[in-house]
Amino acid sequence: MVRSRSQLLHYRRLVRSIVIEPGKGGAYLALFGEMGFALLVTTLIGALGGRWVDGQLGTLPIFSIVGFLAGAGAGARIMYQLVNRFLANIE
Repeated sequence: MVRSRSQLLHYRRLVRSIVIEPGKGGAYLALFGEMGFALLVTTLIGALGGRWVDGQLGTLPIFSIVGFLAGAGAGARIMYQLVNRFLANIE
């Protein structure tokens, strides 16, 4: 399928990506909101869980750092899955 250049023009002299179409702003807003919330929650759970373990063992800040990194890693994995699912739905 060959697309003409006029199909990709949205505004005069501005070429837009096929992925970013008018009317899809709400979907992108929902995706970014969900990504931010997932990263925030997983990182907080990891850091607070690590701080609790540090409080129980008296080893501040070893487990806080480990929990923070584990939470951030889990959040990054969730973000990766969200973006892949979103891109699969667009195509």
